[in-house]
Amino acid sequence: MVLEGNPEVGSPRTSDLQHPENQGSCVLSSPSEDAQPGEEPIKYGELIVLGCCEEGGEETEAQRGEVTGPRAHSCYNGCLASGDKGRRRSRLALSRRPHANGVKPDVMHHISTPLVSKALSNRGQHSISYTLSRSHSVIVEYTHDSDTDMFQIGRSTENMIDFVVTDTSPGGGAAEGPSAQSTISRYACRILCDRRPPYTARIYAAGFDASSNIFLGVENESNVLQDGSLIDLCGATLLWRTPAGLLRAPTLKQLEAQRQEANAARPQCPVGLSTLAFPSPARGRTAPDKQQPWVYVRCGHVHGYHGWGCRRERGPQERECPLCRLVGPYVPLWLGQEAGLCLDPGPPSHAFAPCGHVCSEKTARYWAQTPLPHGTHAFHAACPFCGAWLTGEHGCVRLIFQGPLD
Repeated sequence: MVLEGNPEVGSPRTSDLQHPENQGSCVLSSPSEDAQPGEEPIKYGELIVLGCCEEGGEETEAQRGEVTGPRAHSCYNGCLASGDKGRRRSRLALSRRPHANGVKPDVMHHISTPLVSKALSNRGQHSISYTLSRSHSVIVEYTHDSDTDMFQIGRSTENMIDFVVTDTSPGGGAAEGPSAQSTISRYACRILCDRRPPYTARIYAAGFDASSNIFLGVENESNVLQDGSLIDLCGATLLWRTPAGLLRAPTLKQLEAQRQEANAARPQCPVGLSTLAFPSPARGRTAPDKQQPWVYVRCGHVHGYHGWGCRRERGPQERECPLCRLVGPYVPLWLGQEAGLCLDPGPPSHAFAPCGHVCSEKTARYWAQTPLPHGTHAFHAACPFCGAWLTGEHGCVRLIFQGPLD
């Protein structure tokens, strides 16, 4: 899937990393790790977790089946709820390492399957074991490659993992409790990137485990990522952005300027006539304040918060818009803060339904037409900022603000 210039928007190329025959690619490391004195680090691109929500997060009102008034916003939307720390974060810049640590195929062994464990007894040797049949396995030993960098992604927090990723779920309700099991592999994928131009990045299903081994069922195929490619970890989806692609996305300064411009227009609640304003991201993801804009997601009319108009007979979270009488969810509006998920720096004119995350029209329509991986076989359009499944005919709505009467 390519974010720009793709004639088949809505038919993304995904990499299901639970199945080694499907692949993508990327490269990651800490930007500061690659910095050389007097030199800018070479940036391969960035990985962004779509709709990431932290374990123990609160359920959305739509999930609980009720609307009870202003409440805390539970999704990351550009940052982990507990803050981006170390190798666990919602977004990671991928840069060239000071020293190459890549690997490449070296020696291949054809052996009987019962002897695989004995053949992999060397813990210091990277190797991949392909099980072709009950009695036949192929072991490929790997040696150092000075032309590539290797990085690994997975659920494990062991030192060989560069990017620790945990499960996400639609709308902010991550699995909780001791019975919750992650569907992301501890060693989900291994990544190699050419250290020389054009810095081609390749991804391989599964990473090297604590014994430097990978066990796969079949051999790999083509695996080069493009800008906008999706990587399905079967529990979380990563978006790959190239430096060229990120140049087309807005910066955080541009997003902040758009917020201030929207507030400077002094939009008003058409019923209460109070002035509305999008809160500053610096305020944190607390409960909506009294100036928070709210929207009826079926029609797009923007109001301030009020507690009337409930239509319990239509559903516990249904409200009737006082302007057009359409009945549907009524939610607070939150500006999307992850710039890498945006396609252009257009004004925040549209909101995803039913979560209420706001972005440009181009960004909203693109993601509303892009099915994201769900489970091992299903796809469903979702908000890229929080992961909530999109509803309604279009999955997003144009916002209708009322200007000041004076």
